[in-house]
Amino acid sequence: MNKKAENIIVGISIGDLNGIGSEVILKTFEDSRMLEMCTPVIFANAKILSFVKKSFTSTVQFHGVDKLDQVVPGKVNVYNLWKEGVDINLGVNDEKIGEYAIKSFVAATKALKEDLIDVLVTAPINKYNIQSEDFKFPGHTDYLDQELEGNALMMMVQDNLRVGLLTDHVPLSEVSSHLTEELITRKIETIRKSLIQDFSIVRPKIAVLGLNPHAGDGGVIGKEDDLVLKPALKKIFDAGTMVFGPFPADGFFGSGQYEKYDAVVATYHDQGLIPFKTLSFGKGVNYTAGLNKIRTSPDHGTAYDIAGKDMADFNSFREAVYLAIDIFHSRNQYEEISQKPLKIKEKQL
Repeated sequence: MNKKAENIIVGISIGDLNGIGSEVILKTFEDSRMLEMCTPVIFANAKILSFVKKSFTSTVQFHGVDKLDQVVPGKVNVYNLWKEGVDINLGVNDEKIGEYAIKSFVAATKALKEDLIDVLVTAPINKYNIQSEDFKFPGHTDYLDQELEGNALMMMVQDNLRVGLLTDHVPLSEVSSHLTEELITRKIETIRKSLIQDFSIVRPKIAVLGLNPHAGDGGVIGKEDDLVLKPALKKIFDAGTMVFGPFPADGFFGSGQYEKYDAVVATYHDQGLIPFKTLSFGKGVNYTAGLNKIRTSPDHGTAYDIAGKDMADFNSFREAVYLAIDIFHSRNQYEEISQKPLKIKEKQL
């Protein structure tokens, strides 16, 4: 399974063609040193990327291929997934463009399942224009959870700051009903395993944030923290996982308390993502932990308001590529160690 860095094939789904996805992808690979780390394969159409490239300053050259076995190492490859022309209107929400975003994503996921690419990095999509009879998922994560092995968990990553979620794209009014002992146990175990195999942390420490203000204040402000979270976390801790909490969420990040832990688990989407993006915006990465394959994405959306204006910051997308490669190596190393445990030499008599 081990590969040299330059042989890692990074599959890239194009995202919403009217957004900034194409721009951040191509700007990332303007730096030729990126091609020493990996071989990118963009699932789209070379002619369309040539058109989009004219909207911003870019000198990147790409190599069009019609089959994935034609991919050339050391080049920016574009897998011509479709032949027909597509009307591009940068900055416009378009259902037709949503169809192509999903066509790219579904094809890239299939290639990932079949080991034709090693990791997947997804450019931003519009969650509204991707909906159809054939695709009824809130986003990338839910589809990957169906198609790949394991239990998907959204984890936001920036250097040593890692924020996982117990619930992700769930309405706030429904969060408490989702918080069960079974879900908490499963999610914490997913995070523990990911920290070990994906981030090479031998004995991870995990903090969990409370659901209610002040983590319920002993039941004065909601009872979920005392009745659901605390008992579940105690069972998990007693079983050997270094999990702590629930902590009041309001001061946890501002006080720097998060720095004592290898991961922080939020009970709902905004509780975790608002502080994460405040601390890391522009360099954060969305990682789908818990699956048998590796997928990352930048921490931003389509940004229609700046599409085509040569204003898009590509750092988050580049970090997503870096993280996918790092996790690929970490998993390889973990598998090697697991398969070949150190043997104690018997003393010679």
